[in-house]
Amino acid sequence: MSTIESATPQVQDAAPARPRWQTMIIRPETMTLILLIIGFCGASLLSPYFLDVNYILRSFTLSAEFAMVALVLTMVIIAGEIDLSPAANMALSACLFAWAQQSGIPMPIAIVIGLASGLLMGLINAIMVIRLQIPSIIVTIGTLTLYRGLAQVIAGDKSIRVPEWFIGINTVLVFGIPMPVLIFVVLAIVLGVVLGGTIYGRQIYQVGTNEIAANHAGIRSKQIKFVLFLAMGLVSAVAGLMTASRLGSVRYDLGLGGELQMVLMAMLGGTYIFGGRGSILGTFLAAWLLVIVATGMTVANVLPAVQLVVLGVLLIVSIITTNLIYSRTQR
Repeated sequence: MSTIESATPQVQDAAPARPRWQTMIIRPETMTLILLIIGFCGASLLSPYFLDVNYILRSFTLSAEFAMVALVLTMVIIAGEIDLSPAANMALSACLFAWAQQSGIPMPIAIVIGLASGLLMGLINAIMVIRLQIPSIIVTIGTLTLYRGLAQVIAGDKSIRVPEWFIGINTVLVFGIPMPVLIFVVLAIVLGVVLGGTIYGRQIYQVGTNEIAANHAGIRSKQIKFVLFLAMGLVSAVAGLMTASRLGSVRYDLGLGGELQMVLMAMLGGTYIFGGRGSILGTFLAAWLLVIVATGMTVANVLPAVQLVVLGVLLIVSIITTNLIYSRTQR
């Protein structure tokens, strides 16, 4: 053997690549799609109404606001953070809007007040998480309580009625599709393109995978997270105003318990709780799956307490399944 050959390190054969079909099957989005099909078939056995597209679309309007926020929450989790305050943000934004218009402030300005308040709440979260370096789960648990408490101070235990012309966004149809559903679909497409097809989206994944490495690579991770928390605040405020329009009135407990549904939509769609992985498509499919499951349980006269237990079990199972899938793909 020559000196050159002896100095050349022996290269081991690389592990064979997985077949494309196998890679597709073990993706969390595929599992969510399979569950969606199973859920739809099971629900259709409970009631023939599930075979009516219009019935499903009308049912989705009850959760469209949570689903919208869950799309942005998906990006926040992928970036390695969490926000548990959006439902309380929805309530406080809606209460400030309703209080402003009831006080005689012109409706356009009242709407701006509601949206600006949501943006401000997102800013408060961003400052404490990014600038003060407090863990986001601690910050948003605190602001969740704060925002809900402020909403109760403003609205009290009474409902604040909104103007008649403002009521009924869920009854507005565009090409036969309820407006909230259409807004959700459009938002999912836009965020899906941003996350999956732009440099900014790839940077979000890199920040969530390894923030230190991302910083060394020149990625402004703090700026990215700051923008995501602001987006959470703004979208939560929009969802709050949409909920006020759908219900026709505002209470401090608007969206109460919505945090569970939002996180569940993201987790059930395959978003990795520790960041770095996930997709808008997965959350999009999971939102429809939850609507089918929740509506099916309602049709079957399942008690609300039992429905909450089912959602909790789904959340735990989705987290465990996602961890197993991602650990398998890393082998």
